[in-house]
Amino acid sequence: MTEYLAVDAGTIAYEVEGAGPLVVLAHGMGDHRAAYRALIPRLIAAGYRVAAVDLRGCGESSTDWADWSRTAIAGDLLAVIRRLGGPAVLVGHSISGGAATIAAAQEPELITALVELGPFTRKQSMGLGDLRSKRLRQGLLRLMKATVLGSVPAWRSYLEVAYPGVKPTDFAERLDRVEAMLREPGRMKALQGMGRSTPVDAGAQLGHVRCPVLVVMGTDDPDWADPRAEGSAIVEALPMGLGRLEMIEGAGHYPHDQYPDQVLSLMLSFLRTDAAHA
Repeated sequence: MTEYLAVDAGTIAYEVEGAGPLVVLAHGMGDHRAAYRALIPRLIAAGYRVAAVDLRGCGESSTDWADWSRTAIAGDLLAVIRRLGGPAVLVGHSISGGAATIAAAQEPELITALVELGPFTRKQSMGLGDLRSKRLRQGLLRLMKATVLGSVPAWRSYLEVAYPGVKPTDFAERLDRVEAMLREPGRMKALQGMGRSTPVDAGAQLGHVRCPVLVVMGTDDPDWADPRAEGSAIVEALPMGLGRLEMIEGAGHYPHDQYPDQVLSLMLSFLRTDAAHA
């Protein structure tokens, strides 16, 4: 059942299921909390209380926001965690990976561990050599059309590239749901606003994180020419010993939806070792 929390000038939607330690799931831009539909029941079965959040402007959250930055999203996530009694393990995908970094740095008492899935957490730079990657070129072109032109078909086309190889059995339905959401008033504006934001604010907080961090990257993520290098750079920017990088072979930008069992296994191992011993 959807619950709502008033934050600043808007409303954040979320749902909570299960019992046990709190895990908060935050999706990427142009999406909604159903992005975690495969992971949620697995986490509940593993003994966690799971809260899946719709980011500002997405899903069932309100659309009238002035700020689409990772810092603003971090504030929303912290508000939800406080509402639910925290502390929590915070899981962030893409833009929410950066937001999770900021949240953990700002209020370390509320965050016991971070899991960042294909995160945009550092200032991005791209050289001509990177453009030799056909995968990167395909993803970048579609992203630009979606964020600059506000094209819903371009975003749908990007998602098809972002799920290389293995796809969920309900992939067509998932694309239809995302497209329907983005055609609602204000939803594409949210995607464009997030797409124009930069991860500089998140990168500035990496050195201030005090909890263990698991970074999960797909080897075929179209958002980077070298996903492993990006993940390694995030881990290296964290205080020594806090970060762990795991790669999922064949996964794109949505490893939690393509390979939920592998992501769950990595998360549980991390939470039972790195996070438990922190």
